[in-house]
Amino acid sequence: MSSSTDKSYTPPKVWQWDKESGGNFASINRPIAGATHEKELPVGKHPLQLYSLATPNGVKVTVMLEELLEAGIGDAEYDAHLVEILEGDQFSSGFVSVNPNSKIPALLDVSTTPPTRVFESGSILLYLAEKFHAFLPQDPAKRTETLNWLFWQMASAPILGGGFGHFYAYAPEKYEYPINRYTMEIKRQLDVLDRQLAEHEYIAGDQYTIADMAIWPWYGALVTNQVYEAAEFIEAHTYKNVLRWAEQIAKRPAVQRGRIVNKTWGEPDKQLRERHDASDFNQ
Repeated sequence: MSSSTDKSYTPPKVWQWDKESGGNFASINRPIAGATHEKELPVGKHPLQLYSLATPNGVKVTVMLEELLEAGIGDAEYDAHLVEILEGDQFSSGFVSVNPNSKIPALLDVSTTPPTRVFESGSILLYLAEKFHAFLPQDPAKRTETLNWLFWQMASAPILGGGFGHFYAYAPEKYEYPINRYTMEIKRQLDVLDRQLAEHEYIAGDQYTIADMAIWPWYGALVTNQVYEAAEFIEAHTYKNVLRWAEQIAKRPAVQRGRIVNKTWGEPDKQLRERHDASDFNQ
């Protein structure tokens, strides 16, 4: 099978940045780091300040925070401030001070002196699990298994998002080779999960953990057609154990709340631009 848009490309000896390339995200992609403008971050009343957007990586953290609150851990109260990445909010001086990598989500724990910054979604999940002694088994073997899968997700999701998702859904042109390459790999990843979930209720065993919270917003959303609208293309119905698990996680009240925090698209009743109090979900 060939593509009419396939064409050969010879890289130059020295790469030069083309500001016009990059498709939908050309305006926010650049080859350098650092702040582009001065702007302080807002700080709310709660111990935890989250700066995020309801992408899969953002959903991981809001689900974790809502699960902690659902478990009765009041010290996990948080303010969720919206970061409009298409507007370049992540390049403000305030955001860069919390996450020098300019990616959401970023967390500031103002209950510590000085405040503790935490960036990278996996690091945030681990930080919160250790801080509140929740959703991470204390048994060394079970803890290690949970971390195995947490780090599996951190290593695998760029293939799904930056690889498959980009070329299948977002790239300005469709190219057969990268779509085939990344589709093959994400189907292999789904098979890894399907085999694991054939023998276990949850990703890391018989307990619901941060591994589930990390993997569900990406792979659970993929097989239920919540991202990229690719369920038919990848034959998602064949991953029956992943589907069973994805639907089971989706029924959790904390997950249903967490998945809409900092969301600005889709059905209006499934959006909550910012979260500063539990009552915000009732509006």
